[in-house]
Amino acid sequence: MLAEYWPVLLFIAVAIGLGIALLVIGLLAGTSRPTAEKLAPYECGFEAFEDARMKFDVRYYLIAILFIIFDLEIAFLFPWATVFSDLGVIALVEMGLFLLLLVIGFAYVWKKGALEWE
Repeated sequence: MLAEYWPVLLFIAVAIGLGIALLVIGLLAGTSRPTAEKLAPYECGFEAFEDARMKFDVRYYLIAILFIIFDLEIAFLFPWATVFSDLGVIALVEMGLFLLLLVIGFAYVWKKGALEWE
């Protein structure tokens, strides 16, 4: 029975080996010229802060989270739409509830003003 898993294990081994080989080739063949600007800490689109408790605007992150939510909605909606005729009424009700929850969340975020740039 374990012989049936041989192709999967071989695929995993080849993937790991290829990943390690590409990293090693990149380290050996690539040039390394560190400068002060390259070594400076940089995270999330902002320069490094002096104080970790400094307030900053989170609207960008809210928009990014909303984009991910609605992107996932489309990712669920397309496969469902391709087999809609085979699913029946229960699937229609479930997808309606799913979309209703997303609309409620979108209305809440809109009401809170998270989508407005000043």
